[in-house]
Amino acid sequence: MALPVRSVTSGSIFLGDCCYARLYSFAAPSVLYRRTQYKASTTKMASANAQGRPKTIDSHLHIWASPQEAADKYPYFPGQEPTLPGHLDFLLQCMEEASVEGALIVQPITHKFDHSLVTSVLKKHPTKFVGCCLANPAENGTGVKQLEDLILKDGYRAVRFNPYLWPSGQQMTNEVGKAMFSMAGELGVPVGFMCTKGLNLHISEIMELCTEFPSTAVLLDHLAFCKPPLNDEEKLAFSELLKLSRFPQVYVKFSALFRVSRMSSPYLDLVPLLAEVVSNFGANRVMWGSDFPYVVPESGYKGAKEAACLIASQASLSSSEVEWIMGKTVMQLFQGQWLP
Repeated sequence: MALPVRSVTSGSIFLGDCCYARLYSFAAPSVLYRRTQYKASTTKMASANAQGRPKTIDSHLHIWASPQEAADKYPYFPGQEPTLPGHLDFLLQCMEEASVEGALIVQPITHKFDHSLVTSVLKKHPTKFVGCCLANPAENGTGVKQLEDLILKDGYRAVRFNPYLWPSGQQMTNEVGKAMFSMAGELGVPVGFMCTKGLNLHISEIMELCTEFPSTAVLLDHLAFCKPPLNDEEKLAFSELLKLSRFPQVYVKFSALFRVSRMSSPYLDLVPLLAEVVSNFGANRVMWGSDFPYVVPESGYKGAKEAACLIASQASLSSSEVEWIMGKTVMQLFQGQWLP
């Protein structure tokens, strides 16, 4: 079937809240920590909440049904039953304890393409959460219409491309992938890429989509799964991540730190990586995310936020840069959400 490929316009959101770690306004002399000035946003930002401090917004987390909810109304996808709790009440408790005011909920593989649970949460807490749906790359193209409905009818404001859900032997640049990527941009919806098996496997696809559809905003989940490099292959992957900064529509999630660090919390081996990412992209294209609930047994939810702040401090980021990473970037990307 012929699938429409449309022009794209980018969307937007905002963030803010911050850290307990001391923040330094000077830059370290090392070339590693040298940063170029990033372009200041012309959008007037709501930089503080009622208590006068910036908001913290979590750019990446998941929720799923409790066992009782799964039995009653929101079943798990067969074979994807969760091994740890991730229900809404638990999330709200963790966010309150960590002083995190809002979040982007990414549709979990636990429910696969059944978005009914996340949709119900978005309707129940419209000012606290934004939804990121999961793209369905079925060969017959039905996922294109599903994506349109999730955005226009259910209010989702981002979409995740999981390359491992594409039919065997096909890439995200196939006809269906380009139709969904184009539509996302036209509707102002960023596309997140989940490169779990390594950025090198998917960099050509990402570059092709960014080049062909420059108005579609892109989110690279979890530092594009780049670990502190130990060999040439890993150095190449991180270099390719930094090169993506030439596409102004590309943003980096400094998220799921436990997945990319080789150390335990607070993951200080990520200090040079964050410094390099900020140097290349600018803090206004970097956003923190927890990867709740997977993060809970690793560092705890509050510990994840504190680790990100400590890493930023060790990387000699300014307080302004940290505010962008911990909230303002995602708030600017999804404008109109998380108002004070």
